[in-house]
Amino acid sequence: MKSMFYKSKTTFGALIVAVFFLVFIAILFMSNITHAYDGNNSQSGRLITIHDRGIEKVILSNSDTIGDAIKEAGISIDKNDVVEPGADQKLVASDYQVNIYRARPVIIIDGNVRQKIITAFQTAEQITKSVGIVIYPEDKVTIDRIDNISDGAGLQLTISRATQFTFTLYGNTSTVRTRGKTIGDMLKEKSIKLSSDDRVSLDQSTLITEGITVKVWREGKQTITVDEEVDFQVEKIENVDMDVSYREVKTAGVKGQRSVTYEVTIQDGQEVSRLEIASLATKQPIKQIEIVGVKGQYNTPSENETITWDYLIANGYSRVQTAGIMGNLMQEHKFNTTGDGLAQWTGGRKSELYSMPYPTNIYTQLSFLVHELSTNYASVGSAIKSSSSLEESVRIFQNKFEKCGVCAESNRIEYARNILASH
Repeated sequence: MKSMFYKSKTTFGALIVAVFFLVFIAILFMSNITHAYDGNNSQSGRLITIHDRGIEKVILSNSDTIGDAIKEAGISIDKNDVVEPGADQKLVASDYQVNIYRARPVIIIDGNVRQKIITAFQTAEQITKSVGIVIYPEDKVTIDRIDNISDGAGLQLTISRATQFTFTLYGNTSTVRTRGKTIGDMLKEKSIKLSSDDRVSLDQSTLITEGITVKVWREGKQTITVDEEVDFQVEKIENVDMDVSYREVKTAGVKGQRSVTYEVTIQDGQEVSRLEIASLATKQPIKQIEIVGVKGQYNTPSENETITWDYLIANGYSRVQTAGIMGNLMQEHKFNTTGDGLAQWTGGRKSELYSMPYPTNIYTQLSFLVHELSTNYASVGSAIKSSSSLEESVRIFQNKFEKCGVCAESNRIEYARNILASH
């Protein structure tokens, strides 16, 4: 009996030792996990997501440019590859989405001319422009994927050229292109509607051939043909990382030109009416592409609160003074920039604000606020900067800047306390 008791006691002791050992291992394991987690959290840098041939790679980078970040990620790029945003763009935002377009062989067939190029451009317009090939609006361009060809190219770009001919329209002669098969098809393509007094030098069923000359004129009434400019369109690409004052012309616009024919009525030697009867585009306008900053343009009120805090601190106000001003702004419009704005400006002050570019932008309104506190309301700004009391800062701004009717002062002070505590 004694022997059995001793054996049971020994087994129980071994069990206790095993339990303590397992607990120790678990604590050590959790400590390592926590340490690793803290280590990851301590990392700093900009979050760069790189998209390359269907593969996505994410890194934290302290590099200066997009190109340096790509190198840091261990990704090589060829001189013919295209990177968007550009490899030389400075890293200023907290995160970026980077696309790498890899260069690949493309066969270009332009009539009897066939050439092979290496390019990363994606569209027919980009590809042809990169090798100096001019595409006219009437030309037709197609891109086809080729799976089995001896030279290994994966794309074939084919240019079907429109027919070029000489066209004299109401006295104005120019070189024109068309995809129409006949003169009648061409007139319809160019939206030229003939009246009973108009004449065509050839029958409308005549086939359009390279270099043919076609003339259209009007008998009877006087017509004049003039060249006029055609304005280009502007496409704006918004960049949320840049301030609203930022504007970069990525592709400069070029005005087009059209030849316009007018029917003119003259009485007693004076022109009394002018009617446009035909218009022919002789030069297509090139669209201008601009990159514009919109940072802060679409901010939410909570984001505006943070921006306001940083802006006032940067302009020399203490934490207490900043909170005092912001308590008022919270009461006035809860950091919305719509309508009468942050401080609910009215009358001439609102008119002055709205005469500025981007008047509802948070940075515009903060600039206007600090401007007022430095000029027309300089005494208010000085009084606030001389105060070390939160409540006093609230009252100075409330009574001398807002000059409110029903002020709800207790609300303003409570808002100011909460803002001070949260920042």
